[in-house]
Amino acid sequence: MEITFPCDKSVVEQVLPHRDPFCWVTRVVSCEPGVSVVAELEVDPSLPLFAGHFPDYPVLPGVIIMEALAQAASFCILYARGAEGSVGFLTGIDKAKFRRQVRPGETLTLKAEIVKSSSRLCVAEVEASVDGEVCASATQKYVLA
Repeated sequence: MEITFPCDKSVVEQVLPHRDPFCWVTRVVSCEPGVSVVAELEVDPSLPLFAGHFPDYPVLPGVIIMEALAQAASFCILYARGAEGSVGFLTGIDKAKFRRQVRPGETLTLKAEIVKSSSRLCVAEVEASVDGEVCASATQKYVLA
């Protein structure tokens, strides 16, 4: 499959197995397959999770930020391998740091650099930001099923 960047969610869904309400990548801005990716998530104010997290001060949960980063990195890995639609699982999140809250209506930039990619285990250095301000970072590990 040949992809031109940037690409929208319809293309993202050709590569990732995730679907709404759990696809956390709105678009991929750029991708060097198997090396690095820059993607975005438009944080929709109408997401039901904001009714409970928190009703008077809605914030995107950190676990969703980590999942969005994992999905962006997985896009980069799956596309490089020609393994579109394959399922991967997070096996570890190391050195996670949360530095800034993400609010409804913001656009979250998701960056991943693949630092290890063997037949089953992949490792990525990931960072999420809004308007250049870092929100979260981590080292993530994935295994492909």
